[in-house]
Amino acid sequence: MRVLYLVIAALMFLFAAVQYNDPDGPLWALIYIVPAVFALLALIRPSLITGTCFKFLGACVVLAAAATFYYWPTEPDFWRQEVWWNSETAREGLGMMVVLVSLLVVFIGRLFGGRGKRSA
Repeated sequence: MRVLYLVIAALMFLFAAVQYNDPDGPLWALIYIVPAVFALLALIRPSLITGTCFKFLGACVVLAAAATFYYWPTEPDFWRQEVWWNSETAREGLGMMVVLVSLLVVFIGRLFGGRGKRSA
């Protein structure tokens, strides 16, 4: 799990970093930083993801699911590169899907890995 948390944190921080030239970049950078921080916490100090922090993580999962529904791409074949390469809405929808999956991985990992224990 530790390697997965590291990969998630690195990718989400990278996604946030490439938002510099996007008109709504600060919003999307924040959206990507949230799962990055949770993955980093799960990697470095998993004992911090307990109680209120774990509930906040759960709330972020619910919000990410709602945002994924809201940003769901309407273009046909949105997963194909020629579509998302040219469509901002397809990229935003796919981005929210990645955020949701990242948060779910951390949530489930902490849920079944013991919220107060370090999971291997």
